[in-house]
Amino acid sequence: MIRKDPPETSGAVIKRARTASPTNEQQIIISAGNNEKEQGLIRTVTRTSGLDAPIVSLAGAHGGEILSCRFDPSGQNIAAVSADRTVSLWRTYPPNTNYGQITGLHKSAITDVQWSLLSTSLYTVAADGNLCISDVTTGQRVKRIKAHRGVINGLDRIATGGTELLVTGGDDGHVRIWDVGSDGQGEDAKEPIKEWNIGFPVTAVAWSADGSQVYAGGLDNCIHVYDLRTKEKLHTLKGHVDTPTSISLSPGQGNYILTPSFSSVTLIHDVRPFSPHPHRVYRQLHGAPAGFESALSRGAWSKYDGGKKVAVGGADRAVTVWDVESGRILYKLPGHKGTVTCVEFHPKEPIGSKDGTMLLGEIDPNL
Repeated sequence: MIRKDPPETSGAVIKRARTASPTNEQQIIISAGNNEKEQGLIRTVTRTSGLDAPIVSLAGAHGGEILSCRFDPSGQNIAAVSADRTVSLWRTYPPNTNYGQITGLHKSAITDVQWSLLSTSLYTVAADGNLCISDVTTGQRVKRIKAHRGVINGLDRIATGGTELLVTGGDDGHVRIWDVGSDGQGEDAKEPIKEWNIGFPVTAVAWSADGSQVYAGGLDNCIHVYDLRTKEKLHTLKGHVDTPTSISLSPGQGNYILTPSFSSVTLIHDVRPFSPHPHRVYRQLHGAPAGFESALSRGAWSKYDGGKKVAVGGADRAVTVWDVESGRILYKLPGHKGTVTCVEFHPKEPIGSKDGTMLLGEIDPNL
């Protein structure tokens, strides 16, 4: 069911920061004391987003861990899915209301979510093996597809040739392509238009930038690249020593993919036709521990600067942000109470956690 926005007179989820003027700066008291030597240190912090505060907590919508969260294409809305089998819808900017809660889509934990690029549809997959299509304007499910036998671990979408294609991968070892049409309703999506049997559970899937190739990662610790037209496997990307947990394509021309893994090592592979790097491994990133829970952590590329940064959550209850060119850690964003399972970049804000809450946090675009 979709909940209506609360009236403007009701309390907002996050209190607005008091500012004396409309400038984009805030003064923060760092410390305080009773004598001159211990006087308060006041630092002016330049704000980098339209949020009410540098860190905004979105909590109270879920009774279980959040497994995936995504900004919509406009960046104005956020969808989060949880082990409690619900989808929460949030406003990105003040007053950050939880304006919708969609229930009854799946019978078990919802593992991933994607906004449609062409319509008002929202796509979800779950441990029940179903792919569901919902209309976010009504909160109603418009189609349910029995896509896999067992848990579906990954979902991605792309708009190409006037239609929208979805790719799913699951524990049954299959990667499947679904044509949901230009309206995102999936009226004719009774059977997959393409599929591959990998032979082992698939933990992550993604599209290439032009929609001609599909990337699939699984329990063999590799990323397999398939051609959509010929259905042939083009090549295999190696370098991981444990299972990759997600695949994220770099913005723009999609020359690189980001893949965290259970080994606590995150790799960036060069997927250009001709790569000068051995085994196509462009960067090896350390600093985001995977932990012992075997959570499928989802990484992300920054979009506002063309992909100069990447971020992955970890079992240290923080989000690690790296500079892609140097491999240097730029940030360790704390605040969560459990393993951070999902990170997503708005033009400036990474979000996501496993403790049932989301944090919107500003980062400095100049770093």
